Amino acid sequence: MQNYNQILEWMFDRLPMYQRDGKSAIEFKLDKTISWLNHLENPQNKFKSIHVGGTNGKGSCSHMLASILMEEGYQVGLYTSPHLVDFRERIRNNSGMCSEEFVTAFISAHKDYILANALSFFELTVGMALYYFADQNVDIAVIEVGMGGRLDSTNVINPLISIITTIGLDHQAFLGDSLEKIAYEKAGIIKHNIPIIIGNTQEETQGVFQTKAEEQNAPIYWAKNTPSEFKSDLKGLYQVFNINTVVTAINVLNKHSEFSISSKAVCDGLQKVVSNTEIQGRWQWLKDNTVCDTAHNVDGLQFVFEQLSQQEYDNLYVVFGMVKDKNIDEILALLPKKAYYFFAAPKINRALAASELFDYAKRFDLKGECCSSVTDAYHKAQQKAGKSDLLFIGGSTFVVAEVL
Repeated sequence: MQNYNQILEWMFDRLPMYQRDGKSAIEFKLDKTISWLNHLENPQNKFKSIHVGGTNGKGSCSHMLASILMEEGYQVGLYTSPHLVDFRERIRNNSGMCSEEFVTAFISAHKDYILANALSFFELTVGMALYYFADQNVDIAVIEVGMGGRLDSTNVINPLISIITTIGLDHQAFLGDSLEKIAYEKAGIIKHNIPIIIGNTQEETQGVFQTKAEEQNAPIYWAKNTPSEFKSDLKGLYQVFNINTVVTAINVLNKHSEFSISSKAVCDGLQKVVSNTEIQGRWQWLKDNTVCDTAHNVDGLQFVFEQLSQQEYDNLYVVFGMVKDKNIDEILALLPKKAYYFFAAPKINRALAASELFDYAKRFDLKGECCSSVTDAYHKAQQKAGKSDLLFIGGSTFVVAEVL
Protein backbone atom coordinates (compact mmCIF):
# COMPACT_ATOMS: atom_id res chain seq x y z
CA MET A 1 0.00 0.00 0.00
CA GLN A 2 1.23 3.52 -0.79
CA ASN A 3 1.90 5.85 2.11
CA TYR A 4 0.08 9.16 2.66
CA ASN A 5 2.57 11.34 0.78
CA GLN A 6 2.57 8.96 -2.19
CA ILE A 7 -1.23 8.98 -2.23
CA LEU A 8 -1.30 12.79 -2.20
CA GLU A 9 1.23 12.97 -4.99
CA TRP A 10 -0.90 10.58 -7.06
CA MET A 11 -4.06 12.65 -6.40
CA PHE A 12 -2.43 15.96 -7.30
CA ASP A 13 -0.61 14.63 -10.37
CA ARG A 14 -3.20 12.31 -11.90
CA LEU A 15 -6.60 13.84 -11.25
CA PRO A 16 -8.06 16.86 -13.06
CA MET A 17 -7.90 19.75 -10.58
CA TYR A 18 -9.41 23.22 -11.09
CA GLN A 19 -7.00 25.00 -8.75
CA ARG A 20 -4.13 23.76 -10.88
CA ASP A 21 -5.58 23.24 -14.36
CA GLY A 22 -8.43 25.72 -14.61
CA LYS A 23 -11.37 25.23 -16.96
CA SER A 24 -10.18 21.90 -18.41
CA ALA A 25 -10.70 20.21 -15.02
CA ILE A 26 -14.42 21.03 -14.80
CA GLU A 27 -17.30 19.33 -16.61
CA PHE A 28 -20.23 20.95 -14.76
CA LYS A 29 -22.29 17.78 -14.60
CA LEU A 30 -23.48 15.85 -11.56
CA ASP A 31 -23.66 12.42 -13.25
CA LYS A 32 -20.23 11.27 -12.07
CA THR A 33 -20.79 12.50 -8.53
CA ILE A 34 -24.14 10.72 -8.28
CA SER A 35 -22.65 7.46 -9.59
CA TRP A 36 -19.67 7.86 -7.25
CA LEU A 37 -21.93 8.29 -4.24
CA ASN A 38 -24.01 5.28 -5.30
CA HIS A 39 -20.74 3.32 -5.34
CA LEU A 40 -20.06 4.57 -1.78
CA GLU A 41 -23.61 3.55 -0.72
CA ASN A 42 -24.86 7.14 -0.56
CA PRO A 43 -23.19 8.38 2.63
CA GLN A 44 -24.80 11.82 2.20
CA ASN A 45 -28.12 10.29 3.34
CA LYS A 46 -26.71 9.06 6.65
CA PHE A 47 -26.33 12.40 8.47
CA LYS A 48 -27.92 15.87 8.64
CA SER A 49 -26.28 18.74 6.78
CA ILE A 50 -26.16 22.47 6.05
CA HIS A 51 -25.22 23.67 2.55
CA VAL A 52 -23.29 26.94 2.19
CA GLY A 53 -22.72 28.70 -1.15
CA GLY A 54 -21.92 32.20 -2.37
CA THR A 55 -19.08 34.14 -3.97
CA ASN A 56 -17.38 35.54 -0.88
CA GLY A 57 -17.79 34.52 2.75
CA LYS A 58 -18.91 30.93 2.33
CA GLY A 59 -15.72 29.56 3.90
CA SER A 60 -15.89 31.91 6.89
CA CYS A 61 -19.61 31.21 7.37
CA SER A 62 -19.01 27.46 7.20
CA HIS A 63 -16.31 27.64 9.88
CA MET A 64 -18.47 29.90 12.07
CA LEU A 65 -21.41 27.52 11.84
CA ALA A 66 -19.25 24.51 12.66
CA SER A 67 -17.76 26.31 15.68
CA ILE A 68 -21.20 27.28 17.03
CA LEU A 69 -22.57 23.75 16.62
CA MET A 70 -19.49 22.34 18.34
CA GLU A 71 -20.01 24.72 21.27
CA GLU A 72 -23.56 23.37 21.63
CA GLY A 73 -22.06 19.90 22.03
CA TYR A 74 -22.82 18.39 18.63
CA GLN A 75 -20.44 16.18 16.68
CA VAL A 76 -19.87 18.30 13.56
CA GLY A 77 -18.40 17.55 10.15
CA LEU A 78 -16.92 20.38 8.09
CA TYR A 79 -16.10 20.22 4.37
CA THR A 80 -14.42 23.24 2.76
CA SER A 81 -12.12 23.99 -0.18
CA PRO A 82 -9.48 24.70 -1.23
CA HIS A 83 -6.95 23.80 1.44
CA LEU A 84 -4.07 26.13 2.26
CA VAL A 85 -1.37 23.93 3.79
CA ASP A 86 -2.63 20.37 4.32
CA PHE A 87 -5.12 18.54 2.08
CA ARG A 88 -6.91 17.26 5.18
CA GLU A 89 -8.05 20.80 6.05
CA ARG A 90 -10.91 20.08 3.66
CA ILE A 91 -12.38 17.30 5.81
CA ARG A 92 -12.72 17.96 9.55
CA ASN A 93 -14.78 17.08 12.58
CA ASN A 94 -14.62 18.08 16.25
CA SER A 95 -11.37 16.16 16.63
CA GLY A 96 -9.65 18.11 13.85
CA MET A 97 -8.60 17.04 10.38
CA CYS A 98 -9.31 13.54 9.16
CA SER A 99 -6.33 11.24 9.64
CA GLU A 100 -3.64 10.45 7.09
CA GLU A 101 -4.55 6.78 7.60
CA PHE A 102 -8.15 7.45 6.57
CA VAL A 103 -7.11 9.25 3.36
CA THR A 104 -4.63 6.49 2.47
CA ALA A 105 -7.07 3.66 3.14
CA PHE A 106 -9.95 5.38 1.32
CA ILE A 107 -7.95 6.05 -1.85
CA SER A 108 -6.43 2.57 -1.83
CA ALA A 109 -9.87 0.99 -1.52
CA HIS A 110 -11.44 3.02 -4.33
CA LYS A 111 -8.52 3.78 -6.65
CA ASP A 112 -9.71 1.44 -9.40
CA TYR A 113 -13.15 3.07 -9.45
CA ILE A 114 -11.65 6.59 -9.42
CA LEU A 115 -9.47 5.84 -12.45
CA ALA A 116 -12.07 3.83 -14.36
CA ASN A 117 -14.60 6.64 -14.03
CA ALA A 118 -12.14 9.52 -14.53
CA LEU A 119 -13.21 11.37 -11.39
CA SER A 120 -11.89 14.88 -10.91
CA PHE A 121 -10.00 15.89 -7.79
CA PHE A 122 -13.07 17.73 -6.50
CA GLU A 123 -15.51 14.92 -7.22
CA LEU A 124 -13.20 12.54 -5.39
CA THR A 125 -12.84 14.77 -2.34
CA VAL A 126 -16.58 15.44 -2.03
CA GLY A 127 -17.23 11.69 -1.96
CA MET A 128 -14.39 11.18 0.50
CA ALA A 129 -15.76 13.86 2.84
CA LEU A 130 -19.33 12.57 2.79
CA TYR A 131 -18.10 9.01 3.38
CA TYR A 132 -15.97 10.21 6.31
CA PHE A 133 -18.86 12.09 7.95
CA ALA A 134 -21.09 9.03 7.69
CA ASP A 135 -18.32 6.81 9.02
CA GLN A 136 -17.73 9.17 11.96
CA ASN A 137 -21.46 9.27 12.69
CA VAL A 138 -21.57 13.08 12.87
CA ASP A 139 -24.74 14.76 14.12
CA ILE A 140 -24.53 17.35 11.36
CA ALA A 141 -22.07 18.41 8.64
CA VAL A 142 -21.49 21.87 7.20
CA ILE A 143 -20.79 21.49 3.47
CA GLU A 144 -19.26 24.38 1.52
CA VAL A 145 -19.99 24.66 -2.21
CA GLY A 146 -16.90 24.54 -4.42
CA MET A 147 -17.92 26.73 -7.37
CA GLY A 148 -21.35 27.96 -8.42
CA GLY A 149 -23.96 25.71 -6.89
CA ARG A 150 -26.41 24.30 -9.41
CA LEU A 151 -23.91 21.82 -10.89
CA ASP A 152 -21.37 21.75 -8.08
CA SER A 153 -20.50 18.27 -6.81
CA THR A 154 -21.74 19.17 -3.33
CA ASN A 155 -25.25 19.77 -4.68
CA VAL A 156 -26.25 16.18 -4.02
CA ILE A 157 -27.06 16.61 -0.34
CA ASN A 158 -30.51 17.17 1.11
CA PRO A 159 -29.71 19.77 3.78
CA LEU A 160 -31.77 21.06 6.67
CA ILE A 161 -31.10 24.61 5.47
CA SER A 162 -29.23 26.21 2.59
CA ILE A 163 -27.25 29.45 2.73
CA ILE A 164 -26.06 31.82 0.00
CA THR A 165 -23.65 34.38 1.45
CA THR A 166 -22.86 37.13 -1.07
CA ILE A 167 -22.74 37.39 -4.86
CA GLY A 168 -19.89 39.02 -6.74
CA LEU A 169 -18.21 38.86 -10.12
CA ASP A 170 -15.90 35.85 -9.95
CA HIS A 171 -15.36 32.78 -12.15
CA GLN A 172 -17.29 34.54 -14.94
CA ALA A 173 -15.98 32.08 -17.53
CA PHE A 174 -17.98 29.36 -15.78
CA LEU A 175 -20.87 31.11 -14.05
CA GLY A 176 -21.77 34.01 -16.34
CA ASP A 177 -20.72 37.62 -16.91
CA SER A 178 -23.35 39.38 -14.78
CA LEU A 179 -24.51 39.29 -11.17
CA GLU A 180 -27.88 37.92 -12.30
CA LYS A 181 -26.31 35.00 -14.16
CA ILE A 182 -24.00 34.18 -11.28
CA ALA A 183 -26.90 34.41 -8.82
CA TYR A 184 -28.83 31.93 -10.98
CA GLU A 185 -26.03 29.38 -10.64
CA LYS A 186 -25.72 29.99 -6.90
CA ALA A 187 -29.51 29.69 -6.52
CA GLY A 188 -29.23 26.13 -7.80
CA ILE A 189 -28.73 24.96 -4.20
CA ILE A 190 -32.24 26.16 -3.27
CA LYS A 191 -34.28 22.98 -2.86
CA HIS A 192 -37.95 22.08 -2.49
CA ASN A 193 -39.37 23.04 0.93
CA ILE A 194 -35.87 23.60 2.40
CA PRO A 195 -35.34 27.02 4.03
CA ILE A 196 -32.84 29.30 2.28
CA ILE A 197 -30.92 32.09 4.00
CA ILE A 198 -29.60 34.89 1.79
CA GLY A 199 -26.71 36.98 3.10
CA ASN A 200 -25.66 40.33 1.66
CA THR A 201 -27.82 41.09 -1.39
CA GLN A 202 -27.80 43.47 -4.33
CA GLU A 203 -30.71 44.78 -6.37
CA GLU A 204 -29.62 42.61 -9.32
CA THR A 205 -29.67 39.34 -7.34
CA GLN A 206 -32.60 39.66 -4.96
CA GLY A 207 -35.24 38.87 -7.57
CA VAL A 208 -33.32 35.81 -8.80
CA PHE A 209 -33.34 34.28 -5.31
CA GLN A 210 -36.96 35.25 -4.63
CA THR A 211 -38.13 33.64 -7.88
CA LYS A 212 -36.18 30.41 -7.28
CA ALA A 213 -37.42 30.17 -3.70
CA GLU A 214 -41.02 30.56 -4.85
CA GLU A 215 -40.53 27.90 -7.54
CA GLN A 216 -39.20 25.50 -4.91
CA ASN A 217 -41.68 26.53 -2.19
CA ALA A 218 -38.63 27.21 -0.04
CA PRO A 219 -39.04 29.59 2.91
CA ILE A 220 -36.63 32.47 2.29
CA TYR A 221 -34.87 34.54 4.97
CA TRP A 222 -32.84 37.69 4.34
CA ALA A 223 -29.92 38.18 6.72
CA LYS A 224 -29.90 41.94 6.09
CA ASN A 225 -33.24 42.11 7.92
CA THR A 226 -31.74 40.73 11.15
CA PRO A 227 -28.50 42.62 11.92
CA SER A 228 -26.54 41.01 14.73
CA GLU A 229 -24.62 42.42 17.69
CA PHE A 230 -22.45 39.29 18.04
CA LYS A 231 -18.68 39.56 17.57
CA SER A 232 -16.18 37.04 16.24
CA ASP A 233 -12.49 36.29 16.62
CA LEU A 234 -12.33 36.61 12.81
CA LYS A 235 -11.53 40.30 12.55
CA GLY A 236 -11.91 41.14 8.86
CA LEU A 237 -14.29 44.05 8.24
CA TYR A 238 -16.25 41.84 5.85
CA GLN A 239 -17.06 39.41 8.68
CA VAL A 240 -19.95 41.59 9.84
CA PHE A 241 -21.97 40.30 6.86
CA ASN A 242 -20.98 36.72 7.59
CA ILE A 243 -21.91 37.01 11.27
CA ASN A 244 -25.37 38.33 10.34
CA THR A 245 -25.81 35.48 7.88
CA VAL A 246 -24.73 32.84 10.36
CA VAL A 247 -26.90 34.17 13.22
CA THR A 248 -29.89 34.23 10.87
CA ALA A 249 -29.10 30.67 9.82
CA ILE A 250 -28.95 29.49 13.44
CA ASN A 251 -32.34 31.10 14.14
CA VAL A 252 -33.81 29.34 11.11
CA LEU A 253 -32.20 26.02 12.10
CA ASN A 254 -33.77 26.33 15.56
CA LYS A 255 -37.16 27.04 13.97
CA HIS A 256 -37.15 24.38 11.24
CA SER A 257 -35.28 21.41 12.72
CA GLU A 258 -34.80 19.29 15.83
CA PHE A 259 -31.54 21.10 16.55
CA SER A 260 -31.47 23.54 19.45
CA ILE A 261 -28.66 26.08 19.64
CA SER A 262 -28.47 28.54 22.52
CA SER A 263 -27.40 32.17 22.39
CA LYS A 264 -24.44 31.20 24.58
CA ALA A 265 -23.28 28.66 21.99
CA VAL A 266 -23.62 31.31 19.27
CA CYS A 267 -21.62 33.83 21.29
CA ASP A 268 -18.92 31.33 22.34
CA GLY A 269 -18.77 29.68 18.92
CA LEU A 270 -18.22 32.98 17.13
CA GLN A 271 -15.46 33.90 19.57
CA LYS A 272 -13.69 30.55 19.14
CA VAL A 273 -13.80 30.01 15.37
CA VAL A 274 -10.01 29.92 15.06
CA SER A 275 -9.39 27.57 18.00
CA ASN A 276 -12.33 25.28 17.18
CA THR A 277 -11.79 24.99 13.42
CA GLU A 278 -8.20 26.20 12.85
CA ILE A 279 -9.33 28.41 9.97
CA GLN A 280 -6.48 30.27 8.29
CA GLY A 281 -6.01 33.10 5.83
CA ARG A 282 -8.84 35.42 6.90
CA TRP A 283 -7.23 38.69 8.00
CA GLN A 284 -4.65 36.54 9.76
CA TRP A 285 -1.72 38.18 11.53
CA LEU A 286 1.45 36.15 11.05
CA LYS A 287 3.65 38.59 12.97
CA ASP A 288 3.12 41.96 14.65
CA ASN A 289 3.62 43.73 11.31
CA THR A 290 2.49 41.03 8.83
CA VAL A 291 -1.07 40.19 7.83
CA CYS A 292 -2.48 37.97 5.07
CA ASP A 293 -5.90 37.44 3.53
CA THR A 294 -7.17 35.04 0.87
CA ALA A 295 -9.54 37.58 -0.75
CA HIS A 296 -9.02 37.24 -4.49
CA ASN A 297 -11.77 39.11 -6.33
CA VAL A 298 -12.88 42.75 -6.54
CA ASP A 299 -15.56 42.56 -3.85
CA GLY A 300 -13.35 40.74 -1.35
CA LEU A 301 -10.25 42.83 -1.96
CA GLN A 302 -12.18 46.09 -1.60
CA PHE A 303 -12.86 45.25 2.04
CA VAL A 304 -9.30 44.08 2.64
CA PHE A 305 -7.69 47.24 1.30
CA GLU A 306 -10.19 49.41 3.16
CA GLN A 307 -9.12 47.63 6.34
CA LEU A 308 -5.45 48.07 5.43
CA SER A 309 -6.04 51.82 5.08
CA GLN A 310 -7.27 51.91 8.69
CA GLN A 311 -4.04 50.44 10.09
CA GLU A 312 -1.23 52.57 11.48
CA TYR A 313 2.17 52.14 9.82
CA ASP A 314 5.03 54.07 8.33
CA ASN A 315 5.38 52.20 5.02
CA LEU A 316 3.24 49.53 3.35
CA TYR A 317 4.85 46.56 1.61
CA VAL A 318 2.75 44.07 -0.34
CA VAL A 319 3.50 40.54 -1.55
CA PHE A 320 1.00 40.14 -4.38
CA GLY A 321 0.11 37.51 -6.98
CA MET A 322 -2.92 36.55 -9.05
CA VAL A 323 -4.35 33.86 -11.26
CA LYS A 324 -5.08 34.51 -14.94
CA ASP A 325 -8.88 34.23 -14.84
CA LYS A 326 -9.50 37.31 -12.65
CA ASN A 327 -10.41 40.83 -13.72
CA ILE A 328 -6.84 42.11 -13.53
CA ASP A 329 -7.50 45.77 -14.33
CA GLU A 330 -10.33 46.15 -11.81
CA ILE A 331 -8.28 44.51 -9.07
CA LEU A 332 -5.12 46.52 -9.74
CA ALA A 333 -7.19 49.71 -9.69
CA LEU A 334 -8.02 48.94 -6.05
CA LEU A 335 -4.42 48.63 -4.90
CA PRO A 336 -2.97 51.51 -2.87
CA LYS A 337 -0.41 53.51 -4.82
CA LYS A 338 1.50 54.48 -1.67
CA ALA A 339 2.95 51.00 -1.25
CA TYR A 340 5.87 48.98 -2.53
CA TYR A 341 4.97 45.68 -4.24
CA PHE A 342 6.74 42.37 -4.54
CA PHE A 343 4.99 40.68 -7.46
CA ALA A 344 5.15 36.88 -7.66
CA ALA A 345 3.37 33.93 -9.25
CA PRO A 346 2.14 31.03 -7.11
CA LYS A 347 3.19 27.54 -8.21
CA ILE A 348 0.09 26.60 -10.24
CA ASN A 349 -0.62 26.49 -13.96
CA ARG A 350 -3.33 29.15 -13.61
CA ALA A 351 -0.94 31.70 -12.12
CA LEU A 352 -0.40 35.01 -13.87
CA ALA A 353 3.32 35.32 -14.55
CA ALA A 354 5.01 37.79 -12.23
CA SER A 355 6.49 39.66 -15.21
CA GLU A 356 3.01 40.11 -16.75
CA LEU A 357 1.56 41.26 -13.44
CA PHE A 358 4.46 43.69 -13.05
CA ASP A 359 3.79 45.13 -16.52
CA TYR A 360 0.07 45.50 -15.77
CA ALA A 361 0.89 47.16 -12.43
CA LYS A 362 3.03 49.84 -14.07
CA ARG A 363 -0.06 51.08 -15.94
CA PHE A 364 -1.61 51.83 -12.55
CA ASP A 365 1.47 53.61 -11.20
CA LEU A 366 2.19 50.81 -8.75
CA LYS A 367 5.82 50.69 -7.69
CA GLY A 368 7.68 47.49 -6.96
CA GLU A 369 9.66 44.62 -8.35
CA CYS A 370 9.23 41.26 -10.02
CA CYS A 371 10.23 38.24 -7.89
CA SER A 372 11.15 34.70 -8.89
CA SER A 373 8.67 33.04 -6.49
CA VAL A 374 6.27 33.77 -3.66
CA THR A 375 8.95 32.64 -1.20
CA ASP A 376 11.45 35.01 -2.78
CA ALA A 377 8.93 37.87 -2.61
CA TYR A 378 8.14 37.17 1.04
CA HIS A 379 11.79 37.05 2.05
CA LYS A 380 12.56 40.30 0.22
CA ALA A 381 9.53 41.99 1.78
CA GLN A 382 10.55 40.85 5.26
CA GLN A 383 14.00 42.32 4.74
CA LYS A 384 12.52 45.66 3.66
CA ALA A 385 9.78 46.03 6.26
CA GLY A 386 10.78 47.55 9.58
CA LYS A 387 8.91 47.12 12.86
CA SER A 388 6.82 50.24 12.26
CA ASP A 389 5.97 49.21 8.67
CA LEU A 390 3.14 46.91 7.55
CA LEU A 391 3.53 43.89 5.29
CA PHE A 392 0.44 42.49 3.53
CA ILE A 393 0.31 39.18 1.64
CA GLY A 394 -2.55 38.44 -0.74
CA GLY A 395 -4.19 38.64 -4.16
CA SER A 396 -4.68 34.89 -4.38
CA THR A 397 -5.49 32.00 -2.07
CA PHE A 398 -2.39 30.28 -3.47
CA VAL A 399 -0.05 33.15 -2.61
CA VAL A 400 -1.23 33.01 1.01
CA ALA A 401 -0.99 29.21 0.99
CA GLU A 402 2.66 29.28 -0.08
CA VAL A 403 3.58 31.77 2.64
CA LEU A 404 1.74 29.76 5.29
